[in-house]
Amino acid sequence: MHMLCRIIFPALLALATGGAFAQDFPVKPIRMLIGFPPGGPIDVVGRILAPRFFESRGHSVIVDNRAGANGIIATDIVAKSAPDGYTLFFGTTGNLSVNPSLYQNLPFDINRSFTPLSQVASVSSLLYVHPSIPSKTLGEFIAYATANPGKVNFSSSGSGGLPHLSGELLNSLARIRTVHVPYKGTAPAFNALLGGEVQFAFSAVVSGLQHVKAGRLKALATTARKRLPLLPDVPTTGETLPGFEVDNWYGMVLPAGTPRGVVMRLHGEIVRIVNLPEIREKLAAQAWEPVGSTPEAFAAFMKSENLKWARVIKDANIRPD
Repeated sequence: MHMLCRIIFPALLALATGGAFAQDFPVKPIRMLIGFPPGGPIDVVGRILAPRFFESRGHSVIVDNRAGANGIIATDIVAKSAPDGYTLFFGTTGNLSVNPSLYQNLPFDINRSFTPLSQVASVSSLLYVHPSIPSKTLGEFIAYATANPGKVNFSSSGSGGLPHLSGELLNSLARIRTVHVPYKGTAPAFNALLGGEVQFAFSAVVSGLQHVKAGRLKALATTARKRLPLLPDVPTTGETLPGFEVDNWYGMVLPAGTPRGVVMRLHGEIVRIVNLPEIREKLAAQAWEPVGSTPEAFAAFMKSENLKWARVIKDANIRPD
């Protein structure tokens, strides 16, 4: 009995201490690392959300941009940080679900080094096609590419990025053979499409909607699960090609071992913030959809995304730039 008490009492004490810690959390500002320079899409979202965390307690979130190595530097810093809830990583699909399959010998294990917190928002893309292509629907475009194997090119912001992977997923599911042409960034990749150097590209709604309205490009489909309120007449890729769904989602993770109480305190703040009317309005204006999923749902989603992109990377033999 004495031995049993020696085992149980410390465990109960740890639980009680952890609960008290969670109730008091936070007692200082929280650092949110982002693996890209200021001004990019995820940085914009992060800076919309950060000031609203724990407003009543006077402790918000400080955005810390640590660009480099496609987000690996920032991800690794968080992986090696104290699991106390004061350091979190706000990452993209590429950071959290593509890099583990794209890069060899990462300095962290995406499944063991982190505690998933929440998917925060998602951004769907459009399949943009140059007017020189006669297709008016995704089905017609697939038929055109099938009749012209190796003659239809698509641009991306670089090998291994989501626009590249989206094109390779289309090749796989539609059983067509189009050619990837990487550029150094989103702007030159999109300019190549506008100039007719390539025939199609996957990119965010905000990247090319004005060009569609002006007749310089065609939007054949959205990669989202459902049609976009901004473009109700544009079908989803899945309506023509079942299984094709691509979201550039943003999510938050914490170092592994962060106390459950702290995780849930942070999760509660995320859900509260993304449901504020003014926040939803700001996100919707940029075609971002707020999510706020549970830690368990986000963990399952991350695993499914890891498997999906691992298959695409392997089948297309993709290597990072």
